[in-house]
Amino acid sequence: MTLLDNVFELIDLRSFSNLWFWIALAVTWSTVSHWVLGVPWDMAIRARRGQGETAMEDFEDMVRINTGRLLYVANQSGTLLAGIAAFALSSLAILGFVYGNEFSQAVFMLAFPLTGVGLLSLRTARRIRDEALRGEALIARLSRHRLAVQMVGMASIFVTAMWGMYQNMAIGALG
Repeated sequence: MTLLDNVFELIDLRSFSNLWFWIALAVTWSTVSHWVLGVPWDMAIRARRGQGETAMEDFEDMVRINTGRLLYVANQSGTLLAGIAAFALSSLAILGFVYGNEFSQAVFMLAFPLTGVGLLSLRTARRIRDEALRGEALIARLSRHRLAVQMVGMASIFVTAMWGMYQNMAIGALG
């Protein structure tokens, strides 16, 4: 056996039968739903409960900083980033679903819904800035955004699981 054979045996590019892919999928969606616009959700909970003198102020500052950062990047490089994302996603889709590369399918199943979450985040950041939200109204807006992200995550995990089972059954029937 060559070194390359050993590496590919260890990594196993058949992603849907690989435990590491499913762990990465779960960790990705758990992380995305915890960090709402780059702000950890526990800060919103502490601010809502009024724990500490500056909990709400710290929370509002974190949201202001992260929404400003997100909107700045979108305004400065949004078109370029959209083009790169479209190229990457279409390349993954073609490699995965036209040419049958399972690794590309798996990466597409992770990246495509995250693109939607990025667009949702951009929309939420614009609303927060335009409406100058503060306090409970800000927490409510981020709570709705978090719920939308979790719905996208659940749909993504469901579709990925169905596709993965189909792939594993099809490969099992052929092999």
